[in-house]
Amino acid sequence: MKICITSQGNNLESEVDPRFGRCSYFIIVDPETLEFETVSNINAQAGGGAGIQSGQLVSEQGIKAVLTGNVGPNAFQTLKASKVDIITGVTGKVIDAITKYIKGDFNPISSATVESHFGMKGGT
Repeated sequence: MKICITSQGNNLESEVDPRFGRCSYFIIVDPETLEFETVSNINAQAGGGAGIQSGQLVSEQGIKAVLTGNVGPNAFQTLKASKVDIITGVTGKVIDAITKYIKGDFNPISSATVESHFGMKGGT
């Protein structure tokens, strides 16, 4: 099983990125072994459709869950269609988010947490 954490950097000590569709990186990790790979988000600078494209990119990786700060409606629908659990409100270091996930401290959401184009506004 693999999970995906949106990240501002390319390693487990990086901060979680509050944006899904326009995050800098996706850290794809096996929570049992902590083996991970970093995927640069090629959709971060897209003029539109970043949430859908990022959702498709993550879904293609066989992800069970996404941990992020926020997710917009298009990304939410794309991930849900692929049966990916979406966990928002995640902050701090990527490694700490993984630890909390393993402990069962998070619950998947049932709707988007921000409006469309949230990430274009800088994610704050």
